Amino acid sequence: MNKFTLAMATTAIITAPFAANAADSSDPIVIPIHNWSSQIVMSHAVGQIFESMGNNVEFVTTDSQAVYESVRLGDVALELEVWEGAFGASFRAALEKGGLHDVGDHNAVTREDWWYPMWTKDACPGLPSWEALNACADKFKTAETGDKGRYLDGPVDWLKHGKERVDALGMDFVVVNAGSAAALWAEIGAAEKDKRPVVVFNWTPNFAEAVWPGEFVEFPAWEEGCDKDPAVGPNPNALYDCGNPAKGYLKKAAWDGMKDKWPAAYSTLEKISFTNPQIAEMAKFVDIDEMEPEEAAAEWLEANKDVWMAWTK
Repeated sequence: MNKFTLAMATTAIITAPFAANAADSSDPIVIPIHNWSSQIVMSHAVGQIFESMGNNVEFVTTDSQAVYESVRLGDVALELEVWEGAFGASFRAALEKGGLHDVGDHNAVTREDWWYPMWTKDACPGLPSWEALNACADKFKTAETGDKGRYLDGPVDWLKHGKERVDALGMDFVVVNAGSAAALWAEIGAAEKDKRPVVVFNWTPNFAEAVWPGEFVEFPAWEEGCDKDPAVGPNPNALYDCGNPAKGYLKKAAWDGMKDKWPAAYSTLEKISFTNPQIAEMAKFVDIDEMEPEEAAAEWLEANKDVWMAWTK
């Protein structure tokens, strides 16, 4: 079955029980798309669920930090992956302005930080300590970083503050930004061939933890205010001198007007709660199995009817 046949078959299967349930506005529910696989597939899965309930759905590509302003203004209806470490500050800033609200957490625990595959520990046995990593900086040097180690951070628009952390902690590393999530996976895959030590930005949940066993670097523990108050953290003169939250939330956010304009869809959104394994599976469909996001969403919905159909009741 090709991806188009699969998508059509799945749409037919999931639409039938809700043919009469079209109480929501006929205006499209606009869902934002970002630049990592789980968010893209999750967005399409939820969009297909909303369509099964009789709604119209549109997708727009949106900056992953600026999206909270878009939700607040009603330009998009919701955000499905509010990662505490990456987007907590932008989310809180939008909450303070008003216009959007917290729709609850997924049943997933997140972490986003510097990460290395386990073979790296052979070259730097003091890991996961950040001090040990820094002492091994020469193991990570490349032609572009000279006598300093290379850390491959996420894309610039993810605002991971890798350079600020290096400066705050006095680390002998140069921060290089990847152009995309795919570039991070390519870096790990290339290093695997000769077990070259490598340290990159990574996060959980995603498919990578099943493909490349590894560990997060342990920086000074996150404290509230580490990103805003220099007095918080070990360096009294710098921000970002601590790691990201080790057990972060994954929230949903919505425009304040969504619950009135699309009440049935909003009720479903309140119930939606993905787990770590489910999110990792969605990413795997795209990053390993090379499915298109729409196809991956349809595949997941077809295999998990008992999960998502309960959300629509």
